[in-house]
Amino acid sequence: MSKNILIPFTRPYVSKAGLVNLQKVVNSSHHCGDGFYTEYCSQLLEKALGCGKVLMTSSCTHAIELAALLLELSPGDEVLIPSFAFPSCANAFVLRGANPIFCDSNLETGNIDVDKLESLITERTRAILLIHYGGVACDMDKVVGVARKNNLTLIEDLAHGPFASYGGKKLGTFGDLATLSFHHTKNFSSGEGGALIINNKKYLERAEIMREKGTNRSKFMRGQVDKYTWVDVGSSYLPSEFQMAILAGALDDRFEVQSERMAIWDRYFNCLNSWAIDNGVALPSVPMKCSHSAHVFYLRLPSLRDRTRFIAFMRDRKIDCPFHYQSLDNSPMGLNFFSSDSRRLAKAELLSNTLVRLPLWFGLSAHDQGNVIDAVSSFSI
Repeated sequence: MSKNILIPFTRPYVSKAGLVNLQKVVNSSHHCGDGFYTEYCSQLLEKALGCGKVLMTSSCTHAIELAALLLELSPGDEVLIPSFAFPSCANAFVLRGANPIFCDSNLETGNIDVDKLESLITERTRAILLIHYGGVACDMDKVVGVARKNNLTLIEDLAHGPFASYGGKKLGTFGDLATLSFHHTKNFSSGEGGALIINNKKYLERAEIMREKGTNRSKFMRGQVDKYTWVDVGSSYLPSEFQMAILAGALDDRFEVQSERMAIWDRYFNCLNSWAIDNGVALPSVPMKCSHSAHVFYLRLPSLRDRTRFIAFMRDRKIDCPFHYQSLDNSPMGLNFFSSDSRRLAKAELLSNTLVRLPLWFGLSAHDQGNVIDAVSSFSI
């Protein structure tokens, strides 16, 4: 972060309890994965989300890669993913030899356009991966219906949406698999970190093995085998106890963290609504059935030129307001799998070119948020 920035876009939360936990780990003899705090975080998330088994991972990227391994993909298999997404969502499947099939966006929410999904399904389609952008749920009634009708595995990328819900049901509980992120920028951080949620029990045994470098070590630790050995493909996806000690402290404070983030989100929405209408700017949209996570507060400006001007305008006032994903279908790597000449994903491209995010983090003071609001309100299209 530049020294000239007074109000950063994000700042990770580290609780006092997290620091105490970390010191306990430092003083212990167990620094590697699957220690006390790894298990603590797993059980807390399982209970709080009402989901299946939670396996903590070293990143959300690794959680998605583990999900891709579990699908046993073959070269030429296809996985439907949103184009307005982080590259990990595509890379995980490309690494297995599969083709990511990019789907356009819902302009109101930033989520995948669920009405386009069925038209993209072929005999090679194996799964759907979706992102709940900003912690606002996709239309899960439609998505689940499409997945079941076509016998497809459903994966929820819940990086933005911990503890958010759709129709009163927590996100991360709809898919066969789901992933969480505890990256530096997320609501709850361990610097890097993630988790794989397994709601479909058929994946559980292999997931444990693959996460443990392809060994049956988890069974050994439970006393189910007298020694452990290499039994399947896999890699090292376990987070260290240092990461999990920090995360445990943050998750313990989840109600306070989420309450404050929601208050910041609501203040932005209420204070900027009139300005947005006057300037033709779109604010986040939260459909009726959704309870969101207050992960992102964004503005969708009329044009790329307006967004470029806005970012520079805010930076002159020492406020960091970054854009977000660049549509994967139009990226150098994405063009290997997608011909934009034959099927342009206009809404994903528009989001990529016009969306900008405002500072939002636990601990952002009312004074600093007021300065952000004043600066935004003084910008004219």
